[in-house]
Amino acid sequence: TASPRPPPCPRRWLHTETMFAVAQRRWLYVYDNQGLELNCLKSFPGVLRLQFLPYHFLLATANESGFLQYLDISVGKEVAALCTRGGRLAVMAQNPATAIVHLGHSNGTVTLWSPNVKEPLVRMLCHRGAVRAAAIDPTGTYMATAGLDRKLQLWDLRTYRALRGLLLPLGAAELAFSQRGLLAAACGDLVQAPGGELTPKPYLCHRLSRPPHGLRFCPFEDVLGVGHGAGFSSLLVPGAGEANFDALENNPYRSRKQRQEWEVKALLEKIPAELITLDPGQLQRVDTATMEQKRAERVERLGFDPQAKGKFQPRRRAKGGSSTGSLLRRKRKVAHQEQRVGVVSPPPPPKKKKPFGFGVLDHLFF
Repeated sequence: TASPRPPPCPRRWLHTETMFAVAQRRWLYVYDNQGLELNCLKSFPGVLRLQFLPYHFLLATANESGFLQYLDISVGKEVAALCTRGGRLAVMAQNPATAIVHLGHSNGTVTLWSPNVKEPLVRMLCHRGAVRAAAIDPTGTYMATAGLDRKLQLWDLRTYRALRGLLLPLGAAELAFSQRGLLAAACGDLVQAPGGELTPKPYLCHRLSRPPHGLRFCPFEDVLGVGHGAGFSSLLVPGAGEANFDALENNPYRSRKQRQEWEVKALLEKIPAELITLDPGQLQRVDTATMEQKRAERVERLGFDPQAKGKFQPRRRAKGGSSTGSLLRRKRKVAHQEQRVGVVSPPPPPKKKKPFGFGVLDHLFF
């Protein structure tokens, strides 16, 4: 059996609802909310999947030639182009917690990629057949995968081990996680919600007239959007959306002025692509080994340790120049204190007059 066919035109919203990217047959296009073409990117041909990293302003694309490319939309520059050597890339997902891109391959493996490394960070063997779909929960802890072996697996990304497995009557072609961790799967013309526990009895089932090719939960709502061959359908899934939203993080009721202010703030706080790592807590740790090495090199170069406190350290010269300048400042300070107290200092002794003549020679000749 062949690998699943992606939707005819992969599309993805960018950092705001006024811009979106569409991958057409040959090139990648960027449009605004009025349908006006903003840019045509000819260096991104044959794109099959799109993912947008909101905190890094990066658009990740996977094409049919097996290349993973990153585009920085804030400056319009290509950040990285990685050859995965995995064939046609029809399965793609991103980890919202670490910004790591997950790619599914035809040999049943899932690889984890970062724009800073040319090799996959992790390679996981998930299925005995080709991987058809992959999804990651909003916390970035669990990953759900579906393959041609008709299995639905739930993986722990902290240990890279399978937690639960479920055998479906038909292989799932699409997977999606809700904000509260509820999983939805598209199996043939049936949409199931087995839930986060992957119980054999699904939480919800709905049959469509055509097989679906896209699933997406509406944020802050208990609504599941399904795109299929006959159009679009909305399903009510109780308990799927998050009822309480953070207005500083994502405000669904923001005005136009608030959106503009948020966009400027997000651009100023953009995270560089070089900081994308597998462990986001690594940036908070102190590299003591490198600090000790730099300190040893500095001691070897200077001949002493400037941070140590002891009698063998070289005496630092006080600011102010020579000793004569220090003596003059001390005299001025004493005179100023005596003047404040009222003590009259004695007048300076009169200067001795030099004898008139030629100095020492006049005593010799006269």
